[in-house]
Amino acid sequence: MQDFSLFFELGWQHILDWQGYDHILFVTALCGTYLVKDWKKILILVTAFTVGHSLTLALSVFNKILIPSSWIEFLIPITILITTILNIINKQTIRKNINTSYLLALMFGLIHGLGFSNYLKSLMGKSNNVVAELLAFNLGLEFGQIIIVFSILVLSFLLVNMIRVQKREWNLFISSAIFGISLLMAIERIP
Repeated sequence: MQDFSLFFELGWQHILDWQGYDHILFVTALCGTYLVKDWKKILILVTAFTVGHSLTLALSVFNKILIPSSWIEFLIPITILITTILNIINKQTIRKNINTSYLLALMFGLIHGLGFSNYLKSLMGKSNNVVAELLAFNLGLEFGQIIIVFSILVLSFLLVNMIRVQKREWNLFISSAIFGISLLMAIERIP
């Protein structure tokens, strides 16, 4: 149980670590265009992302997928760029075809999971309890994502409902800011 709580803590600390802010940016871009009333859609989006990254995290930890980290580190900001572009070109706050959003979140989760894998492999070493540690780490990541989502929803609620910023303006602001940061990140990481 001690290992479980340790890996759970490492999972949420890893996703909330400002040195690895690309994960924070992605989750923010993924849910930043939604409002509190859309919490079910956001839950499904974040869960799709978690399923994707859990799958590739497990496959990578068990050495079933081996992709050079330079390509993974480059593709992560590309997923953020695509998400923000879709947010910006959308004429409404909520995308019309939400199923496409779920599929993209799942696919992008596959890429982000590979980004987590090197960190997790270095922590696990030659552990005999790989499955429990992997589960604990994934649950910790999900907990960290929920904290990010909650924070963004509170911020959007304050801006849209209290200060009366237009939903479209909030979407353009947050998506454009994240687009700029992730574009620089992608350029810096070209393999």
